[in-house]
Amino acid sequence: MAPCASPSALALSSTTRVSSLPLALRPRPGAQFRPLTACTWPRPVPPDLAAAFPRAGGGAARAPPLFRTRAMMTTSQIASCAFTLGTVAVLPFYTLMVVAPNANITKRTVESSAPYVALGLLYAYLLYLSWTPETLRAMFASKYWLPELPGIARMFASEMTVASAWIHLLAVDLFAARQVYHDGLKNNIETRHSVSLCLLFCPVGILAHVVTKVLAGAVGRSH
Repeated sequence: MAPCASPSALALSSTTRVSSLPLALRPRPGAQFRPLTACTWPRPVPPDLAAAFPRAGGGAARAPPLFRTRAMMTTSQIASCAFTLGTVAVLPFYTLMVVAPNANITKRTVESSAPYVALGLLYAYLLYLSWTPETLRAMFASKYWLPELPGIARMFASEMTVASAWIHLLAVDLFAARQVYHDGLKNNIETRHSVSLCLLFCPVGILAHVVTKVLAGAVGRSH
């Protein structure tokens, strides 16, 4: 860009150009005349005109992208998927122990450690996502380093914490149901009702198995 001329040179050049114009084209006396120079800044273009008429050399307006990057899953979506996935994963094992407790496929399937490994990894991942600096303070809030109910209630206000606790319960309940199932096969005791209770009410299921075992022993001694 050429350097800007001085005000005196611009005024002289402007006067010379005006005097060379015909009388009909000369400005009236007292009218303001602003000469165009190389250093004159362009006025801002309105947004609607800028969109309709792009600047020279700027090219046409950019077309919208054909593919847009998808947003990552939110914390609530991760917790919901883990909750559903863990629940569905343990149902086949309970179904086999209840529907066909004496079948060979049930015995081989129940012996597998795959569900506990999968639930353990899922639980560790959810625990990592839900862990915050306030977790330990909520768990050991009392002066005796024992959990307190208000702190635990605040901690379980998070969906991620609830999902991790649910996976924890699924793994422990399935392990307890397997122990009940094996004990029933060993002592020839009915365990279908106890295994079913272990799915959602594990302590009640264990209690039902203990009661069933005691009653079965009493009936066997009487005979």
